[in-house]
Amino acid sequence: MKKANCSSVCLFMALFFMLPAFTSAQADKAAILKKLEVGVTNAKNNVAKNERKLAIADSLIESGTTLINDAKAEIKAIDSERKALDKEYAVNKKPLNKLINSKDKDEATQAKNDLKGLDTKHMADSKSLDNRLKVANKKATTGNANISKGKTSKKTAEDALETAQAALEAAQAKYDAVANPPAEDEKEDSGKKKKK
Repeated sequence: MKKANCSSVCLFMALFFMLPAFTSAQADKAAILKKLEVGVTNAKNNVAKNERKLAIADSLIESGTTLINDAKAEIKAIDSERKALDKEYAVNKKPLNKLINSKDKDEATQAKNDLKGLDTKHMADSKSLDNRLKVANKKATTGNANISKGKTSKKTAEDALETAQAALEAAQAKYDAVANPPAEDEKEDSGKKKKK
Protein backbone atom coordinates (compact mmCIF):
# COMPACT_ATOMS: atom_id res chain seq x y z
CA MET A 1 0.00 0.00 0.00
CA LYS A 2 2.90 2.30 0.76
CA LYS A 3 4.20 1.81 -2.76
CA ALA A 4 0.80 2.66 -4.23
CA ASN A 5 0.56 5.77 -2.09
CA CYS A 6 4.09 6.77 -2.91
CA SER A 7 3.57 6.37 -6.63
CA SER A 8 0.23 8.23 -6.42
CA VAL A 9 1.87 11.06 -4.55
CA CYS A 10 4.73 11.16 -7.04
CA LEU A 11 2.28 11.19 -9.95
CA PHE A 12 0.22 13.89 -8.28
CA MET A 13 3.30 16.03 -7.64
CA ALA A 14 4.52 15.57 -11.20
CA LEU A 15 1.16 16.67 -12.56
CA PHE A 16 1.03 19.50 -10.07
CA PHE A 17 4.35 20.91 -11.25
CA MET A 18 3.86 20.22 -14.98
CA LEU A 19 0.34 21.60 -15.28
CA PRO A 20 1.40 25.25 -14.93
CA ALA A 21 4.06 24.68 -17.59
CA PHE A 22 1.42 23.42 -20.05
CA THR A 23 -1.00 26.24 -19.23
CA SER A 24 1.80 28.79 -19.45
CA ALA A 25 2.82 27.48 -22.87
CA GLN A 26 -0.78 27.63 -24.05
CA ALA A 27 -1.20 31.16 -22.68
CA ASP A 28 2.03 32.25 -24.37
CA LYS A 29 0.86 30.74 -27.65
CA ALA A 30 -2.52 32.50 -27.31
CA ALA A 31 -0.79 35.82 -26.64
CA ILE A 32 1.50 35.34 -29.63
CA LEU A 33 -1.47 34.39 -31.83
CA LYS A 34 -3.38 37.46 -30.66
CA LYS A 35 -0.39 39.68 -31.43
CA LEU A 36 0.01 38.11 -34.87
CA GLU A 37 -3.73 38.43 -35.51
CA VAL A 38 -3.52 42.14 -34.74
CA GLY A 39 -0.61 42.37 -37.17
CA VAL A 40 -2.66 40.64 -39.89
CA THR A 41 -5.63 42.95 -39.23
CA ASN A 42 -3.40 46.04 -39.41
CA ALA A 43 -1.87 44.78 -42.66
CA LYS A 44 -5.35 44.20 -44.13
CA ASN A 45 -6.38 47.73 -43.10
CA ASN A 46 -3.24 49.11 -44.72
CA VAL A 47 -4.01 47.25 -47.96
CA ALA A 48 -7.59 48.59 -47.92
CA LYS A 49 -6.33 52.14 -47.28
CA ASN A 50 -3.95 51.96 -50.23
CA GLU A 51 -6.67 50.50 -52.46
CA ARG A 52 -8.86 53.51 -51.58
CA LYS A 53 -5.99 55.85 -52.43
CA LEU A 54 -5.59 54.07 -55.76
CA ALA A 55 -9.31 54.45 -56.47
CA ILE A 56 -9.14 58.17 -55.65
CA ALA A 57 -6.16 58.59 -57.99
CA ASP A 58 -8.05 56.81 -60.79
CA SER A 59 -11.03 59.07 -60.11
CA LEU A 60 -8.82 62.17 -60.39
CA ILE A 61 -7.44 60.98 -63.72
CA GLU A 62 -10.94 60.24 -65.00
CA SER A 63 -12.35 63.61 -63.89
CA GLY A 64 -9.36 65.42 -65.40
CA THR A 65 -9.90 63.66 -68.72
CA THR A 66 -13.59 64.58 -68.64
CA LEU A 67 -12.77 68.22 -67.89
CA ILE A 68 -10.29 68.38 -70.76
CA ASN A 69 -12.76 66.82 -73.20
CA ASP A 70 -15.50 69.24 -72.11
CA ALA A 71 -13.11 72.17 -72.46
CA LYS A 72 -12.05 71.09 -75.95
CA ALA A 73 -15.69 70.81 -77.04
CA GLU A 74 -16.48 74.24 -75.55
CA ILE A 75 -13.44 75.84 -77.23
CA LYS A 76 -14.46 74.35 -80.57
CA ALA A 77 -18.01 75.71 -80.14
CA ILE A 78 -16.66 79.15 -79.19
CA ASP A 79 -14.41 79.21 -82.27
CA SER A 80 -17.31 78.44 -84.58
CA GLU A 81 -19.49 81.05 -82.86
CA ARG A 82 -16.70 83.63 -83.18
CA LYS A 83 -16.36 82.92 -86.92
CA ALA A 84 -20.11 83.31 -87.38
CA LEU A 85 -20.11 86.53 -85.31
CA ASP A 86 -17.22 88.02 -87.30
CA LYS A 87 -18.88 87.07 -90.59
CA GLU A 88 -22.19 88.64 -89.53
CA TYR A 89 -20.35 91.77 -88.38
CA ALA A 90 -18.54 92.10 -91.71
CA VAL A 91 -21.79 91.59 -93.66
CA ASN A 92 -23.64 94.24 -91.60
CA LYS A 93 -20.72 96.70 -91.60
CA LYS A 94 -20.19 96.78 -95.38
CA PRO A 95 -23.44 98.61 -96.31
CA LEU A 96 -23.04 101.02 -93.38
CA ASN A 97 -19.56 101.99 -94.60
CA LYS A 98 -21.04 102.76 -98.02
CA LEU A 99 -23.78 104.90 -96.46
CA ILE A 100 -21.24 106.87 -94.40
CA ASN A 101 -19.73 108.12 -97.67
CA SER A 102 -23.20 109.14 -98.91
CA LYS A 103 -23.84 112.71 -100.05
CA ASP A 104 -26.97 112.89 -97.89
CA LYS A 105 -25.78 114.12 -94.47
CA ASP A 106 -28.78 112.70 -92.56
CA GLU A 107 -28.23 109.31 -94.13
CA ALA A 108 -24.47 109.47 -93.37
CA THR A 109 -25.11 110.50 -89.75
CA GLN A 110 -27.62 107.71 -89.31
CA ALA A 111 -25.13 105.24 -90.83
CA LYS A 112 -22.39 106.43 -88.40
CA ASN A 113 -24.73 105.94 -85.43
CA ASP A 114 -25.77 102.52 -86.70
CA LEU A 115 -22.10 101.58 -87.16
CA LYS A 116 -21.30 102.64 -83.57
CA GLY A 117 -24.19 100.49 -82.32
CA LEU A 118 -23.00 97.58 -84.47
CA ASP A 119 -19.45 97.99 -83.13
CA THR A 120 -20.71 98.10 -79.53
CA LYS A 121 -22.82 94.98 -80.05
CA HIS A 122 -19.91 93.18 -81.72
CA MET A 123 -17.54 94.11 -78.88
CA ALA A 124 -20.04 92.92 -76.24
CA ASP A 125 -20.58 89.65 -78.05
CA SER A 126 -16.82 89.20 -78.48
CA LYS A 127 -16.27 89.90 -74.78
CA SER A 128 -18.90 87.29 -73.90
CA LEU A 129 -17.11 84.76 -76.10
CA ASP A 130 -13.77 85.73 -74.54
CA ASN A 131 -15.19 85.12 -71.06
CA ARG A 132 -16.52 81.72 -72.10
CA LEU A 133 -13.12 80.92 -73.63
CA LYS A 134 -11.41 81.93 -70.39
CA VAL A 135 -13.69 79.57 -68.42
CA ALA A 136 -13.04 76.76 -70.89
CA ASN A 137 -9.27 77.29 -70.67
CA LYS A 138 -9.48 77.27 -66.87
CA LYS A 139 -11.44 74.01 -67.06
CA ALA A 140 -8.72 72.51 -69.27
CA THR A 141 -6.00 73.69 -66.88
CA THR A 142 -7.87 72.15 -63.95
CA GLY A 143 -8.23 68.92 -65.94
CA ASN A 144 -4.51 68.80 -66.65
CA ALA A 145 -3.74 69.45 -62.98
CA ASN A 146 -6.13 66.66 -61.93
CA ILE A 147 -4.52 64.23 -64.36
CA SER A 148 -1.03 65.15 -63.18
CA LYS A 149 -2.00 64.85 -59.52
CA GLY A 150 -3.85 61.60 -60.22
CA LYS A 151 -0.88 60.04 -62.01
CA THR A 152 1.47 60.99 -59.17
CA SER A 153 -0.96 59.70 -56.55
CA LYS A 154 -1.55 56.52 -58.53
CA LYS A 155 2.17 55.75 -58.74
CA THR A 156 2.57 56.36 -55.00
CA ALA A 157 -0.52 54.31 -54.16
CA GLU A 158 0.54 51.42 -56.40
CA ASP A 159 3.95 51.28 -54.72
CA ALA A 160 2.41 51.50 -51.25
CA LEU A 161 -0.19 48.87 -52.14
CA GLU A 162 2.50 46.49 -53.37
CA THR A 163 4.42 46.94 -50.11
CA ALA A 164 1.26 46.55 -48.03
CA GLN A 165 0.26 43.35 -49.84
CA ALA A 166 3.74 41.90 -49.27
CA ALA A 167 3.48 42.82 -45.58
CA LEU A 168 0.04 41.20 -45.39
CA GLU A 169 1.31 37.99 -46.98
CA ALA A 170 4.24 37.89 -44.54
CA ALA A 171 2.00 38.57 -41.52
CA GLN A 172 -0.50 35.94 -42.67
CA ALA A 173 2.30 33.41 -43.18
CA LYS A 174 3.65 34.05 -39.65
CA TYR A 175 0.16 33.71 -38.19
CA ASP A 176 -0.50 30.48 -40.10
CA ALA A 177 2.87 29.06 -39.04
CA VAL A 178 2.11 29.64 -35.35
CA ALA A 179 -1.59 28.74 -35.52
CA ASN A 180 -1.07 25.55 -37.54
CA PRO A 181 2.46 24.31 -36.91
CA PRO A 182 3.55 21.47 -39.17
CA ALA A 183 3.52 18.01 -37.62
CA GLU A 184 6.80 16.36 -36.63
CA ASP A 185 6.65 14.06 -39.67
CA GLU A 186 6.28 17.04 -42.00
CA LYS A 187 9.21 18.79 -40.35
CA GLU A 188 11.40 15.74 -40.88
CA ASP A 189 10.21 15.36 -44.49
CA SER A 190 10.95 19.00 -45.27
CA GLY A 191 14.36 18.64 -43.64
CA LYS A 192 15.16 15.60 -45.77
CA LYS A 193 14.04 17.35 -48.94
CA LYS A 194 16.23 20.33 -48.19
CA LYS A 195 19.27 18.13 -47.65
CA LYS A 196 18.93 16.53 -51.06
